[in-house]
Amino acid sequence: MLKLNTLCIVLFFTFIGMAQSPLQPGFTLLENGDFEQAETFFEGYLVDDPNNKTALLCYGRAVGLSGEPRKATGIFSDLLKEYPGDFEVQINYNESFLWDKKYEQAEPLYADLVANYPENFGAVLGYANTLSNLKNYKKALEWVEKALQIDPGNIGALTSKKYMRLGYANAYVNAQNYKKGEALLKEIFTDFPEDKDALLNLANLYLITKNTEKAKATYRRLATSPKDSITALNGIALAEHIGENDKQALVVATKAKEKAKSVEDVTLKEQTYDRYIQALIWNRKYNQAKSEIAVLETTYENRNWIYALKAMHGLYTGSPKKSVANYDAILKNDSASFDGNLGKANALYAADRIIPAYNAAFGTLKVFKDQKDALGFINKLNVSFTPILEEHLAYTFDNGKNVAFSTNTTATVPLSTKLSTNLSYNFRTTENTITNNKASSHILSAGLDYKLLPKTTFKVVLGLNKSSFDSESYTQPVIDVKLLTQPFKLQNLELNYKREIQSFNADLIEREIIMNHYGLNYNLGTNFNLGWYTQAIYTTQSDDNIRKLLFTSLYYNVLRKPALKVGVNYQYLSFANQVPTIYFSPEKYQAVELFGDLRGEFSENTTYMMSAATGLQQVEEDPNTIIFRAEAGVTHKFSKRFSGNLYGKYSNIASATAAGFEFTEIGLKLKWLMTKKPLFYKKIAK
Repeated sequence: MLKLNTLCIVLFFTFIGMAQSPLQPGFTLLENGDFEQAETFFEGYLVDDPNNKTALLCYGRAVGLSGEPRKATGIFSDLLKEYPGDFEVQINYNESFLWDKKYEQAEPLYADLVANYPENFGAVLGYANTLSNLKNYKKALEWVEKALQIDPGNIGALTSKKYMRLGYANAYVNAQNYKKGEALLKEIFTDFPEDKDALLNLANLYLITKNTEKAKATYRRLATSPKDSITALNGIALAEHIGENDKQALVVATKAKEKAKSVEDVTLKEQTYDRYIQALIWNRKYNQAKSEIAVLETTYENRNWIYALKAMHGLYTGSPKKSVANYDAILKNDSASFDGNLGKANALYAADRIIPAYNAAFGTLKVFKDQKDALGFINKLNVSFTPILEEHLAYTFDNGKNVAFSTNTTATVPLSTKLSTNLSYNFRTTENTITNNKASSHILSAGLDYKLLPKTTFKVVLGLNKSSFDSESYTQPVIDVKLLTQPFKLQNLELNYKREIQSFNADLIEREIIMNHYGLNYNLGTNFNLGWYTQAIYTTQSDDNIRKLLFTSLYYNVLRKPALKVGVNYQYLSFANQVPTIYFSPEKYQAVELFGDLRGEFSENTTYMMSAATGLQQVEEDPNTIIFRAEAGVTHKFSKRFSGNLYGKYSNIASATAAGFEFTEIGLKLKWLMTKKPLFYKKIAK
């Protein structure tokens, strides 16, 4: 949003015989805006005529408008002592506070002036502009209307009115009252049809509200000259990106870049190159973007928009530390930069430096009060560290006539950005409808997550499992320990150990089989949409059996929104001992499958996921058989703090029981944020 400019009241002095006055050259310099030369002229004149009131007034104006408003205030203050109550001196004195941006001090002075001179145009307009600079837009507009009643059609007053509406609209947009903001911007066209500032602000409003078609239509209205056409194309490219059409965004940005070659406007060229490289990054053309940035750096040294592009490139390619350094370079040049402040917050978050990210976001709000994106970022962080209560209900059945119902309740309470605690209760009851065997298990556990370093977290869960069958029961400890880290860029590594009791069906619960899993999970991402995930688990069991499992998946991200991923999976499983009458335990099992995973949204509050995989599995040396599995779910956000997920899944892949197995699960997950903000929020928000 364009900042509201301070509009100075240009007072023209009418003196008898002005045309012949020796002061005329100085008047001309003032009127033409040559304030430094005017200052020199009147300073020289006052050497010979030091008490000339007109020369002193003009000298004061020249001094104030050339960058020394406090000195001007002193000059007018001395004149007021000599000419108390003089309107001409008083209005210049008042205006000097506007030049110095001391609007609060100017406001009562103008209020007194308009009380004494209610029909003076300069006084009334000065008061309106003062109120506007104090962001009291409603009252400012009332007073500018009074000024226009005194001098209808005055271009200075109409221009002031325009900027008041721009500022007022911006205030409504920041408060997310977009309809009122839109109405105020459209009112500008009454006085200034197709005004460029109004069109740009209106297009920006449509971008904020993601009404991209209206944004593009508004930018097209702006395109009435070669330069404005380039500005419009830059805006349309951004609208295409927001509308999730990045390929078209690059087409438009490329067109703008070609047009910009023929203009001499340096600022416009920079804006166009900036948008073009952004579009390259949106389209994951990272190497090309990096090369373009390197070329531009040789011409545009120490420019904030270059640093911003390098920071953006770093975030998209998994190098947040480099992004932080570039945002720091922006803030060194301009501590009040919005891109620098909020950009640094996002980069720190990506680098897993949460407290500094919070501080950067709070710093953004100090400069840009109630800014929507900064507030949204803080809310995103808050949600990550707000105490959560989760409930998971599931009903399962298989072709072995086993049915089960389970419920899992978990409360997670982050105590800081590094330490989080959790308490969980799981109940599962299972029955075989052929043998009438029944069993149940109760698991009560507590755990904590501790961030050792950025992107390095240690998790531990300890608990007790009490299993019951017939009239017997037993209790066993359960343990789950994980170390999650990101050793290199775009890589995730998890080392884990888990002690659990086999509880798939009643027969297995009765056998009290304790499993000790030693696992490794590794995921490698790339900047060209390809990824590789591998899981390896070595399991020792209390029945002296040993299981080895390897699962690996090569996948490709086809689309980002909706997120579509396809790939191929391979699984290898082997047991040291074969006990097929008790549980599925082949000496060798292999499976290969193709899969697809689709995730998107029906609306802002409702998302969906669908995945399916099919392929072949082989047990020992048996013939291959076809496998298929699928899962689908819908998640709905009922409020800011409560959401639910309904899902179902089916699989005929060999499991803990046997090959030829078919398994179905229907479940419901509920999630409730127990508090509005993290427990530690007040401490970090200070």
